[in-house]
Amino acid sequence: MPLTTTGELVRRAAAARSAVASFNVITLEHVEAVVAGAESAGAPVVLQVSENAVRFRHGRLLPLARAAVAAAEHAAVPVALHLDHVRSDTLLRQAPDAGFSSVMYDAARLPYAENLAATRAAVARAHARGLWIEAELGRIGGKAGRDGPAGRPLDPHAPGARTDPDEARAFVAGSGVDALAVAIGSAHAMTTRTAALDHALLARLSAALDVPLVLHGSSGVPDRELAAAVAGGIAKVNIGTALNIALTGGIRAYLAAHPGAVDPRHYLAAGREAMAATVAALVRVVGGSGRTTA
Repeated sequence: MPLTTTGELVRRAAAARSAVASFNVITLEHVEAVVAGAESAGAPVVLQVSENAVRFRHGRLLPLARAAVAAAEHAAVPVALHLDHVRSDTLLRQAPDAGFSSVMYDAARLPYAENLAATRAAVARAHARGLWIEAELGRIGGKAGRDGPAGRPLDPHAPGARTDPDEARAFVAGSGVDALAVAIGSAHAMTTRTAALDHALLARLSAALDVPLVLHGSSGVPDRELAAAVAGGIAKVNIGTALNIALTGGIRAYLAAHPGAVDPRHYLAAGREAMAATVAALVRVVGGSGRTTA
């Protein structure tokens, strides 16, 4: 079916007190697995390409983007494309023509005032091209946020990072972002599902903000915590490392059982199937607003 937009999927999910699952993809196998898993669960999905993934692909956005667009157009469920953790203005400018309807602009490494100014400028550029834009905000322990090297804030999704509701309200109003990723206890690149979320803080953030809330670093969050976060106001759930764990595990298992294998189609198929199963399971946990099947 035709590409849909991230903004539409997130707005629909937020209105239903549900969430849309958004998966970071690196290879064609990731793309195919995410679409297959979403089709199995009968729910819409967002394909996310990060700036790091573009860097891995020799700095070229279009090869993976065009593959994602083609997969989305042949999917049996609605699929949107999102450009994730963008710092490059050049990459931001390329997004609309490459099929992306949304961008997560990442200036969270900067002190608050600089983050706000950079994000406000990015929002103006993005909105002028019809892009829906997400940003993130968080400080260590909700304090001044100058605990990092050279007076920089630490990663908003480092252990202990939290988003202050009053600061978040001012940031959204001052920047004009369409959604905000909040720091409530998850962390990027976790390989164990042991994160405990601050649901009381999430309730305060949900009450303070009038834009959809996003959870980054969701691979490390247990199912029960994810479901509670969605019930508490999270409308977009970002997942990346969980796919890589599944891909690697599927390939390792295949090669262990077939030590003489050399045809990559065989072990990549095993990895793709493992990723698709992970996608389907997580989409069901998150809720998948707008299901196309019962």
